[in-house]
Amino acid sequence: MSLPFDLYVMASLYFLAGINHFRSPRLYKKIIPPYFPNPKLLNIISGLAEISLAVLLCIPFYTKYAAWGIIALLIAVFPAHIHMYRDKKASLGLPKWILILRMALQFVLIYWSFHYTLLNM
Repeated sequence: MSLPFDLYVMASLYFLAGINHFRSPRLYKKIIPPYFPNPKLLNIISGLAEISLAVLLCIPFYTKYAAWGIIALLIAVFPAHIHMYRDKKASLGLPKWILILRMALQFVLIYWSFHYTLLNM
């Protein structure tokens, strides 16, 4: 069974984002809210999760499960987006309107992932 092209686009985005956790760890550690312990470990876990879920998206048997995993991941990292909005140092110098768009984008990404939880594979 072949998978839709946009699923490969989604998988590529998450794979590249996951790789970036290891290329630019300071950037990610900076946006983790201070009330979460061990930002270094959280960055590694989220990077590995993105990479793993991206790969699993491309395997038809696992696509549905990976899509649910991505939804869970997007919900789990949402506090980082709120932290970026509320903390000037964590905002990476981005304007407030961009930070609001980033939060809204999370809902679009959740909707996109949810589409793949409905596949009959």
